[in-house]
Amino acid sequence: MDIILSIVTFTPLLAAAIMGLFLRGEDPAAVRNVKLLALVATTATFLISLFVLFSFDSTVAGFQFVEQRFWLPGLQYKLGVDGISILFVILTTFLMPITILACWNVETRVKEFMIAFLVLETLMIGVFCSLDLVLFYFFFEAGLIPMFLIIGIWGGKRRLYATFKFFLYTLLGSILMLIAMIVLWQLAGTSDIVKLLEFRVPSETISVLGMQVRGGLQTIMWLAFFASFAVKLPMWPVHTWLPDAHVEAPTGGSVILAAILLKMGGYGFLRFNLPMFPIGSDILAPLVMWLSVIAIIYTSLVAMMQEDMKKLIAYSSVAHMGFVTIGIFTATRQGIDGAIFQMLSHGLISGALFLIVGVVYDRVHRRDIAFYGGLVVRMPRYAMVFMFFTLANVGLPGTSGFVGEFLTLVAAFQYNSWVAAGAATGVILSAAYALWLFRRVVYGDLVKRAIKQIGDLSRREKLVFAPLLVMTLLLGVYPSLVTDIVGTSVQQLVDQVNLHAFSALDVQNYDSLAAHDTE
Repeated sequence: MDIILSIVTFTPLLAAAIMGLFLRGEDPAAVRNVKLLALVATTATFLISLFVLFSFDSTVAGFQFVEQRFWLPGLQYKLGVDGISILFVILTTFLMPITILACWNVETRVKEFMIAFLVLETLMIGVFCSLDLVLFYFFFEAGLIPMFLIIGIWGGKRRLYATFKFFLYTLLGSILMLIAMIVLWQLAGTSDIVKLLEFRVPSETISVLGMQVRGGLQTIMWLAFFASFAVKLPMWPVHTWLPDAHVEAPTGGSVILAAILLKMGGYGFLRFNLPMFPIGSDILAPLVMWLSVIAIIYTSLVAMMQEDMKKLIAYSSVAHMGFVTIGIFTATRQGIDGAIFQMLSHGLISGALFLIVGVVYDRVHRRDIAFYGGLVVRMPRYAMVFMFFTLANVGLPGTSGFVGEFLTLVAAFQYNSWVAAGAATGVILSAAYALWLFRRVVYGDLVKRAIKQIGDLSRREKLVFAPLLVMTLLLGVYPSLVTDIVGTSVQQLVDQVNLHAFSALDVQNYDSLAAHDTE
């Protein structure tokens, strides 16, 4: 089917339109119909995306299910997926019905709440399927709007501060990317991403404000794209919007923000920075490596000092994204495999951890760690789920959290042993703050009156956690489910980067080296 990706992308948007036009009323029956439609639409989207996955040929490195239609001269609607992007589409469609089910008890402006999530799903899928610069930028930036509304309307007391900080940080970074996209379009004469992957941006050293810039235009454009994706990921030191956004966002907003929206930054590095500007990537890779090491160590230490459960998990997310950037910019098969696996695993685990916080917050409306203690007495099933995802977050072998970290650390060691040593300390620190959080919340004396009558997981909550638990365990013991799909595309990416980097070597130096070897 040549429109299957369009069906996957716009099914949630169609459901949102139906919901807005035809479902009216605030009575319990109308509200229930709104929730059911959202759940059915997101579930249907997931099932259709599974059809795409099962029809996908993992032995082919190029883009598949390509749809191309022209709007205007120079502007086109073009979708397609390769071994890298297909898994992020699946992650998005997998998590959305879980998120809808987790938000089943929302009571305020339910229809608008569900519409915002459905529109957001369409925009997120569009980011991973776009094969045109203009289309990619539209989906990438438009996704800010529904998340802005989700935090700003259904968030906590400081939601306005958090939403504007989130919006301004991400928007300002994207302005630089937009300028670079316009320059890239002028140079190549096309906005087609497939053609741009074959186009070589000039890399000769140039003078800017009296300074000699190695890598020339490639380095400058690399920095422009990097500014946007580094904020979105986020990387240290442009990460400060994330803890505020997480703390003020409703549970569903935190899940989607951590599990999917952050991954757009890593995906952007893989789709644009690394293949389109390989010389810039090579020159600035050491900068990325050490920023990532700082992020892993610094944000892990900050996480240990947090008193709010959500803020602790938010800082943990920044630390785990440090492994992603290290893996990507090793520009090796092992490192990129590890980075992709880490992003997918983090999507499952961080989403589950925010849902775990949401379970107790829905009951007592408190997130401060000191308030809890002894929950294992009243909530043994909850304690078991909490323990499982805590250990997965730490990177326990047998869980998906171990595979991504292990692959990136091995690749980092081959790149630079000091980078690997610095990143490895993050594994120790993550065990410290994660187990410390678990001990204080779950064990100890049950003294607070508010939690002495608290109930364990409901049937709906068990249904929410079950698929996350199964997939975290399955990917931990059978990682080839991911690596087999991404392998061919990642190898093509690595070969492409190495080829273009080699071709950009100074010919004179290369000839001199060859002559010296001959002697």
